[in-house]
Amino acid sequence: MRKFLVVLDDSRECLNAMRFAAMRARKTGGGVQILAVIPPEEFQHWIGVGDLMREEARERIEAHFEVFAKWMRDRQEIEPELVVREGEPVPEILAQIKDDPEIGVLVLGAGVGKSGPGPLVNQLTKSSGTLPAPITIVPGELSKEQLEAIT
Repeated sequence: MRKFLVVLDDSRECLNAMRFAAMRARKTGGGVQILAVIPPEEFQHWIGVGDLMREEARERIEAHFEVFAKWMRDRQEIEPELVVREGEPVPEILAQIKDDPEIGVLVLGAGVGKSGPGPLVNQLTKSSGTLPAPITIVPGELSKEQLEAIT
């Protein structure tokens, strides 16, 4: 089964990427894998404090994931898979694509505003010619209706 890989973060554009991935997965018989990356700098404290912070980060990720997962189950009849990795986002995204041969498409949301499309889009499109999977970039300003029309 071909999976659409989506990165879970706190960005506004993440929502449209999730919607797009779930809608495409439903229409193509694929799946959705949601990747959350915990940056290493969050745990540069004493070992006990770092472990506690790591656990709290995982709990926040799981709570955030459940919001998207419920929508995917209820509206798109898709059961998403959550993967949590620790490290720098871009290398971890690339490692996940290489580790899971079923990932067929990386779906990223593009931010709107003066800061540009976002750091992941900027970094990953620079090396898009050598990526192990194609990237779909979903504009952040698309409405639900527009997403439905294009998926």
